[in-house]
Amino acid sequence: MVRHIRKRKCKHCQTFFDPDPRNVGRQHYCSQPPCRQASKAASQRRWLHKPAHCDYFSGPAHVERVRQWRKGHPGSWRRQAPTASQSSDALQEPFVPQALETQQVEQRVEREALQDSFFMPPAVLVGLIAHLTGLSLQDDIALTARRLQQLGRDILNSFPHNQGGSQHAKAPHLFTQASQSAQAVQLGG
Repeated sequence: MVRHIRKRKCKHCQTFFDPDPRNVGRQHYCSQPPCRQASKAASQRRWLHKPAHCDYFSGPAHVERVRQWRKGHPGSWRRQAPTASQSSDALQEPFVPQALETQQVEQRVEREALQDSFFMPPAVLVGLIAHLTGLSLQDDIALTARRLQQLGRDILNSFPHNQGGSQHAKAPHLFTQASQSAQAVQLGG
């Protein structure tokens, strides 16, 4: 048969808690650490206020017992220096300088950026693309530069005898976003 235990109000923090079923008759404090400390202090106060215990730690017998213990343990009352494991700087490790390592710089540095395989196009090339296409946004110019680069690779790497089709095939139209007012320029006159 299961008995329902009603909630009890903690004497320290004043919140309701479920007492331990094995100690339901005597538990008046919850299990939070400050409340447990308050419970211990109240228990000690109650014990010391009983008439049989009020002189428990006083009197000549107890004074002599304490003197003998102190004689056998000299200096135990002094605060000892903390050891390395008990150090107050436990959150941060001590600074230990490390030796410098020299690194070799490679002569050939390969740039493989995600957005531009066309290593920093010169300003003249960017200006020429912008002039021919009428584009002014950098993203649009970069897209056109990539298309021109791919077209150049295709032309340089193509072999007419391996490809089928007409020799006079048209190149894809690269300047789809050109403005209507862009003037035609003939190169190589």
